[in-house]
Amino acid sequence: MNSNLLFDFTVKKETKTIHIKREFNADRELVWEAWTNPELLAQWWAPKPYHIETKIFDLKVGGIWLYAMVSPENEKHWNKADYKIIETNKLLSFFDAFCDENGIENTVKPHSLWINNFTEENGITTVNITMKHDKLEDIEMLIETGFKEGFTMAIGNLDELLLTLKNK
Repeated sequence: MNSNLLFDFTVKKETKTIHIKREFNADRELVWEAWTNPELLAQWWAPKPYHIETKIFDLKVGGIWLYAMVSPENEKHWNKADYKIIETNKLLSFFDAFCDENGIENTVKPHSLWINNFTEENGITTVNITMKHDKLEDIEMLIETGFKEGFTMAIGNLDELLLTLKNK
């Protein structure tokens, strides 16, 4: 990870939100592609040594991304993103939840509404992420299970992928 790039992770208990602000050394179109192309998502979304297996990918408002985060022991942890707002190269919003292999939401585990804004200045793209939660307990559970560390690792994977893509 390029240590000169901004990475801010803030929990706001009073609004039940997590805010993540991250810069990438790539143009906005390339960063957007990495967030919206299932082949590219599979290369960075999971913290190593986990990997992603996509079952359904339908990038449209009302569509879903149903995928498993697969452990080295081949344990599958299913998740889904229900797409709410898509403004190409600008805004990607989805409802994120743990689920089963059929996309049936687990109502006990945390879920969140992600709002991702993409901006670019001088070849540096910033992704501003707001994750809204219904309950503070959901945030606490995410933090306790290592979300910050796992997402930080995934973002490092994205840095590596963007560098590879830029050098092609």
